Order: sequence, then C-alpha cells, then structure tokens
Amino acid sequence: MAKMQICEQKKRERYIKFAAWIALLGNFFLAIIKLLVGITTKSLAVLSDGIDSATDVAIACITLVISRIISTPSDKEHPWGHGRAESTATMVVAFIIFYAGFELIISSVKNIFLIIEDDYQSNPIQSISLFVTTISIIGKFLLAWIQHILGKKTDSPIVLANAKNMATDSIVSISILLGLGIAKIFNAPWLDPVIAFIMGLWVIKNAIEIFLQMNLELMDGTEDKELYKKLFSAIKSVSEVSNPHRARIRKIASRWDIDLDIEVAATMSVHKAHEIAEQVENAIRQAIPDVYDIMIHIEPAGHSEHHPTEQFGLSEKDI
Repeated sequence: MAKMQICEQKKRERYIKFAAWIALLGNFFLAIIKLLVGITTKSLAVLSDGIDSATDVAIACITLVISRIISTPSDKEHPWGHGRAESTATMVVAFIIFYAGFELIISSVKNIFLIIEDDYQSNPIQSISLFVTTISIIGKFLLAWIQHILGKKTDSPIVLANAKNMATDSIVSISILLGLGIAKIFNAPWLDPVIAFIMGLWVIKNAIEIFLQMNLELMDGTEDKELYKKLFSAIKSVSEVSNPHRARIRKIASRWDIDLDIEVAATMSVHKAHEIAEQVENAIRQAIPDVYDIMIHIEPAGHSEHHPTEQFGLSEKDI
C-alpha cells in the first residue's frame, strides 16, 4: 500500500511539473506578443492583457519550484510532509493575480479621469490589436483546458487555480476583443481604458475566490460534507463499532488527513480492538481516495458521554 502511494505521488509530481512547463511556455509566447503589440499600438487593454499573461509566467515558475518542494520526503521538522507548500504557493498566486488586477484598475482609472477632463490622448484601434487578442483567446482557452485536465488528474490546488485563472483570461480576452471591435467600428478609442477597468475588477474577483478557497484549506477547514458522509458510511460497514465521533478531516495539498474516535465493547481485548481499528481504517481508505493518514482513537462504549468537553469535531448527526 505504501509503495503504491509513493508511486502515485511521484506520478502526481510529474504531472504538476508538466502542467507548469506547458503554462510557462504558452504564456511566455502570449505575453511577448501582447506586450509588444500593446506598447506599439499604445492600447491599454492589450498591454494589460500582456501583463496578465506575464503574471501567468511567474505563476508557472512558482509551480515548478513547488513541484520540487512537495517531492521532498517527510522529515522530523515536517512529519506531515511538504504538501502544504503547494497550498501556500497558491495563496501567493492569488496575491500576484490580485496585484495585477489592482495595477490595471489604477492605470485605467487615471485614463478615465483624463477622458472626463477632455485631456485623453486617444489612439486609433488598430487591426493588429484585434488579431493578437483573437490569438490570445484561442491560446488561453487551450492552456486552461490542458491545465484543468492535469489539475483534476492530480487534484492539485495550484494547477486548478491556474486553470481557473486562464479560463478567466479567455473570457476577459473575449470582452477585450468585443470592446476593441466596437471601439474600432464606432471610432471610440476611449473604450480602451473602460474595458481595462472592467477587466481589472474581474481579475481581482478571481484572486479573492482563490484566496478564500486556500485560506479555508490552510485553516484545516472543508466545505465538502460528502467527505464526512463517506467517512461515517465506511465506519458503519464495520461490525462491533459504535458512536463514531470527533471526526475531523483536513486537506494537505491533494491528500486527506483524518482523525476520529470510535467506541467498542468495554470488555473487548486490546488486540481485538486494534484489529477493529484496522478494519475501520481499511474501509475508510476504500471509500475516500488519497488519504494521507488516519488516526483512530478507541474508547469503551459510553465513554464519550462522561467527557463532554472533548466533543470537538463532527459526529454523524452534524452532517
């Protein structure tokens, strides 16, 4: 079992590294062409889209570093392994995305005020901007699709966050394309900073969602009630076990760490109770994939009623 888990973990790390390289090379190409066109045509919307792709390159670099860190075996300083590095890095990704969106909003607001003051030096929308934005939509869609597949395959929060970020980029690029197209048709280049402002709000929204999701994980929380249903269902499949309680499930990167108490007959031998605990552990591992560790505390039947202060965690009635 342990050997199989090690093989699965190594495969997962290879997939994460592969996802990072695809994101790095793809976004590097898109960032270069969008930045060059944005600077050349002085289009704030295209330039901001290029900056967003440049942040994706930075995210891919972070992912590559993290894929190396999480492959490090457990040690005495990190007995739970190094999986939380992935969650921490995903928080960093959220801040990078937030910062890019914030800078975009600041730049666009400055130009919008210039529009209000009739001091905005507009530049005509050029066809090359529309062409590059179209290329960006196609490229980002393909990258998001690949990242989503690899993220689901590995259950990697940082790869899934990157997939979500790139999917958002595709939607943003579509908005930019529509906005620039309308601006060109109606000769309204002032739409350029307005589009950039809306894009900045969208980027910040995406960053906040990623941050909240990772914050819940780093605080050992989970909103997935189905996990607890699977847990208690697995425990009930083992005879001679009663009153499972104080159940706690937390996520360490893509794997689950589970603590719980169970009750057995007070007259049962230690050896028999240990065998029952092993049966419970096996049942849980069959019901819930990617379990890192399970800690089962055995109590004599009725014991929990005499220790109400120990009732932290969940029981079946809480689900």
